Amino acid sequence: MARFIKKHKEEIGLSPDDLSYRGKQKIENVLLRVIDFDAENLEEDAVRTVQEVVKYQEKDTVTWFNVDGLHNPVIMEEIAKAFDLDNLVLAEVIDTHSRPKVLEYDNCILISLKMMQQNEQTGKITVENLSLILTKSVLISFQESKGDVFEPVRERIRKQKKRIRHGGTDYLTFALLDIVIDNYLFVLTGLGEKIEKLEENLLINPKEDVINEINKYKRELNFLRKSIMPAKEMIFTLAKIDSDLIEESTDIHFKELQDNISQASDSSDSYREILSDQLNIYHTTISSKLNDIMKFLTVFSVIFIPLTFIAGIYGTNFDFVPELHLKYGYFIMWGVMILVVIGMLFYFKRKKWL
Repeated sequence: MARFIKKHKEEIGLSPDDLSYRGKQKIENVLLRVIDFDAENLEEDAVRTVQEVVKYQEKDTVTWFNVDGLHNPVIMEEIAKAFDLDNLVLAEVIDTHSRPKVLEYDNCILISLKMMQQNEQTGKITVENLSLILTKSVLISFQESKGDVFEPVRERIRKQKKRIRHGGTDYLTFALLDIVIDNYLFVLTGLGEKIEKLEENLLINPKEDVINEINKYKRELNFLRKSIMPAKEMIFTLAKIDSDLIEESTDIHFKELQDNISQASDSSDSYREILSDQLNIYHTTISSKLNDIMKFLTVFSVIFIPLTFIAGIYGTNFDFVPELHLKYGYFIMWGVMILVVIGMLFYFKRKKWL
């Protein structure tokens, strides 16, 4: 399966508001969870049906309705009816291959982006689609599978942290997006450490398998950038939206998201340049080593050419070769050969060829 473009033939020609699931099912049953709170009260529960959540719309509180699993079209239709949402909104939610985006509707704002998690034991990076539907009193979050990535936000709510307990659905949206972008930075940090360590090894002892390592990290980085770069566009668009659903006091927090996503984007650019530089360093180092080898072989060959010439003359089969019958002719020949070697080495040294 392609990692960058995923389009199935059966999806071609579907209506834009069709609620057919267009991703890979990652969880057996859809899980529905609700957290309802204000400054003083907190109610947290798992619910079985969407109808159990409808009552929270009438309360003057903040409601976070989380849906784990997007493969049940019946539940999606119930959510659309219960919260008076256009089917186009839910169709965007269940299209898990869509590009990160922010869309403003009459009664809600849809935010979609990719969420990354890294397994601390295996180091494997998983990416899933996250969608948020922001309304005045209810924030609906959609995840492909159950996870604990948002557990820090839940803990802040449970521990009655003032800012989140006094904020609205817009601030809760910021808190969730902040977690997602922090995970971008965390994943990039882990990959960056490997890239920097590879650079140290490359300078000390470049090996042939370093090319495979560099290419592997380049593929991983390109895969991460596929999620980070569109998310950056989405965050900057979100910060510019003038909507009654986002309070002025929350605008500054969305500006913080711009700084964080820009840092993630800049880091990915930097690491991509580092990998390109590492590739150049490797080829330069290998070329330099090859030049040293050729230099040694050339010097070695040049030194032995005159010795071969001298040995060839004295190896001829003629009786009247000069000095052939001298008592010390053999030693004289060796002396001449040694003087030639020393003289050539001195000459190469003087010319700085050695």
